[in-house]
Amino acid sequence: MLDSRWFKAAGVAVALTLASATAAHSAPVPDPATESTAAVVTLRYDDSRAGGWEAAIAAGVASWNGHVGNVKLVEAAPGTRAEIQIVATSGWPQATLGPVRPGGQARVELGSQAVTEGHDKTRIAAHELGHSLGLPDTKPGPCSQLMSGSSAGTGCTNAVPNAAERARVESAYAGGLASRVPADGRILVDAP
Repeated sequence: MLDSRWFKAAGVAVALTLASATAAHSAPVPDPATESTAAVVTLRYDDSRAGGWEAAIAAGVASWNGHVGNVKLVEAAPGTRAEIQIVATSGWPQATLGPVRPGGQARVELGSQAVTEGHDKTRIAAHELGHSLGLPDTKPGPCSQLMSGSSAGTGCTNAVPNAAERARVESAYAGGLASRVPADGRILVDAP
């Protein structure tokens, strides 16, 4: 014959098992892929007025998107608002100093004067986008620093942000939000 203590112990075990199973089904386990994308800030850009710079812009965007994880630049659909307006001009490249927030506004001017003097178009595009993401110039500086801009010389074609530049952008967009500090708003001209 079975002891009543056994029934009590078995009853407790069954109750615990049922409670655990119910809790497991009622609270879904977070999906790591969903969590990682939830913290990504998406900034749209409009380059419809940057004729002749399309390939350089695409490469500059790809450089940033490939090297920072919590902010992504995407081309705005026609007729939609973009946070970053990219235009081609005849002067020196210049951009609004960010970090631009979702719903905010920044302007990038890709000036042909720098190209005429021998500077690389892709480096120019990536550099000016870096301003929109909150990075100031670091002049004078070596070619390994994307934000050294024209001070690295006309032979420099590096369009990749270095570790410090990447970390600064990651910090500005940490937690899925752009920095709580408002965008600087100054226009930085990349003339030598």
